[in-house]
Amino acid sequence: MSDNAKRTLRTVVQTALGIAVVLPAVVDASGIPAALPWVAGALAIAAGFARVMAVPGVQALLPSWLRTDDNGRE
Repeated sequence: MSDNAKRTLRTVVQTALGIAVVLPAVVDASGIPAALPWVAGALAIAAGFARVMAVPGVQALLPSWLRTDDNGRE
């Protein structure tokens, strides 16, 4: 994989994670009812995604540049 493709992939993943983290705050600030089916679904997916990414087994499978534990940092 080329360096540009790696950078693009990393940016997409980081953006998705960033959106997943701030999505609950965006919903609260916007006044959109969290009980709407699509909002509730998006929040559940964001929470699930963040939770799965924090599992140590998943962390071990991630490339070093995407890990959040100290062992993956260079």
